[in-house]
Amino acid sequence: MLKNIPPLLTPDALHALASMGHGDDVAIVDANFPAAHVARKSGAVLVQLAGATAPQALAAVLRLLPLDDFVPDAAWTMQVVGDAAAVPAPVAEFATVLHQAGERPAVSLERFDFYARAQAAFLILQTGEQRKYGNILLRKGVIASDHA
Repeated sequence: MLKNIPPLLTPDALHALASMGHGDDVAIVDANFPAAHVARKSGAVLVQLAGATAPQALAAVLRLLPLDDFVPDAAWTMQVVGDAAAVPAPVAEFATVLHQAGERPAVSLERFDFYARAQAAFLILQTGEQRKYGNILLRKGVIASDHA
């Protein structure tokens, strides 16, 4: 048992997060997302977090993973098909979690653009989220010290 590690992050999830480098993406996806297919097609690491909602997984990941501040956007959600301006409950919760973590807001992507970007992810964390549009992509930043 380790201290200060969010308990929903499994050893496999922790190893995959620790293996990511600057600029790598992690997709936190809902139970409906074709995670196994995308991971198999792209070679991404797939880790199941079946007991967590997507916002819970996001909060846990943000306790450990810095988002990239060298790029204009470092978080992306999936737009509602047919209503790009709609904000589903999971997306609203993502906004709150990002804000509480001191991160910039997510940008929304059209569904197939989201899928295309997810296919480039290093890691896919599939949650037990059953609400639609419980998907978010994050770009890993750096932890740096200015002390030489």
